[in-house]
Amino acid sequence: MRTLHILGVTGVVLLSAMNVALADFMIFPAKGQSNETMEQDKFACYGWAKEQSGFDPMKTPTTSTPPPSQEKKSGGAVRGALGGAALGAIIGDSSKSARNAGAAGALIGGARQRSANNTTAQNTEQWKQQEASKYANNRNNYDRAYSACLEGKGYTVK
Repeated sequence: MRTLHILGVTGVVLLSAMNVALADFMIFPAKGQSNETMEQDKFACYGWAKEQSGFDPMKTPTTSTPPPSQEKKSGGAVRGALGGAALGAIIGDSSKSARNAGAAGALIGGARQRSANNTTAQNTEQWKQQEASKYANNRNNYDRAYSACLEGKGYTVK
């Protein structure tokens, strides 16, 4: 833990958390800035970049939208069989017709249920990709702002 004096306010900063958030950058004090000045500038640029981008790399990532329903349903074959058997009994004149219609209904119901479950899985995967893309875009905007701030203060940032 290190105490920094920034803009007349003394505060305690957990540098280990800051270092994790800023670990992606190689920062060189191109104008001979001291380590203390560099730490102050990094902290100031962290705040500025966070304000400019609306992104805080030290916060736990969250999603911007709730995930789609994860509920996978079952029983499509049973419902299809019952519906088919009922239809076969109404239309046909024998129990054989009801059995055949019930078997067909079970196949159709099972296929519909698998299709619905596949759609749920596809929607979930698409949502995950969208959220990851939003996070990456927000992080990129933050990184650009942070780098611009440090470069404006006389550092080389890679």
